Amino acid sequence: MVENYLDANLAALIVEKLVNVIECNVNIMNTNGRIIGSSDPERIGKIHEGALLALAQKRIVNVDEASLETLQGVKAGINIPLRQGNVIVGVIGLTGKPQYLLQFSELVRIAAEATVEQAHLLDLLSQNTRLREELVLNIIRNTELSAILPEWATPLGIDLQKVRIAMVVDIISGQLDVRSAMAELRQLQSLIMNQNADDLVAIVSLTEIVILKPAYFYGERWEPEEQKRRMLQLHHSLRQHSPLRFNIGLGHLFLGEGGMARSYQTAKATLRVGKHYRPTEECYSYHDIRLPVLLESLHEGWQATELKGVLKRLKATDHQGTLLKTLHSWFLHDLHAKATSEALFIHKNTLDYRLKRISQLTGLQLTKVDDRFLLYAALQLDNQ
Repeated sequence: MVENYLDANLAALIVEKLVNVIECNVNIMNTNGRIIGSSDPERIGKIHEGALLALAQKRIVNVDEASLETLQGVKAGINIPLRQGNVIVGVIGLTGKPQYLLQFSELVRIAAEATVEQAHLLDLLSQNTRLREELVLNIIRNTELSAILPEWATPLGIDLQKVRIAMVVDIISGQLDVRSAMAELRQLQSLIMNQNADDLVAIVSLTEIVILKPAYFYGERWEPEEQKRRMLQLHHSLRQHSPLRFNIGLGHLFLGEGGMARSYQTAKATLRVGKHYRPTEECYSYHDIRLPVLLESLHEGWQATELKGVLKRLKATDHQGTLLKTLHSWFLHDLHAKATSEALFIHKNTLDYRLKRISQLTGLQLTKVDDRFLLYAALQLDNQ
């Protein structure tokens, strides 16, 4: 409730601001008349009867020399009701001659109430951010969304019908303690939210932030390259303003219920695979490495064992790893002999010899599409 909003921390902040503009002792009392903030620390915790009168009468109460004989825990001065909206949330006490202090009462009241209102707005903003985060976490963790989510989303101004795609920011951490890491994460989260107010952003863990971005369409067609460009733009902007080191993974777009949860899973997988295959890069798009990402799910199954068996004889013979390196380069350069030869600094005839040797050892015909795919899949799984 509003009556309980004014606490000791906020009271101390008000006192600190007021003592810089008015030369007198300042006390802040709660709705029970108890001093919760004061420029005289010895008075904190005591009941102020002048404040109780101000609360009961809902007006400024002067405490003059005559009043000191009937009121307990007071000194000469004035007591000003402190409001938030139309509700009295506390009292400001100024020590000194009432006639002198009254000329500052309006200024003091306005400054104090502005501080309370600002703190209240920051608290509401913090609550709003937490509610949005909880909504995002609920979305990415469930392929079947709860029926109450629309009721939850509407007051937050979130359109659940908007098509979105997931990005995952993976923080390279380990250097900071938990409190420092959380502070840095919150700062990074704020930077992300400032880039686009329509993004839904949530901290998943101390090393992960998820972003649900509106999908970019050209007409009715989704544009993955434009989505990737925007990811790179975001990465560049964040690197300029945050000391943290991080990678970003862009998932795939899925339409319909549960689409954002699946998009989140592909973004996570894209990050895992991307960091392994392209360790020098910091941003990865599912559409750039979709086959390795799709094959990742086979890693622990019997299918992976079967596929990796294709390389068994090749690896047993290729002690220096020359043939495996050649095969990697050949696939990396889309089977183009000239580009592969130049990348390996070998003659085209040497490349032809190595490819024939690979064919002999694996029993696969590199001229056949199926055999090429088996070999490529085996390489991908062998590296995971």
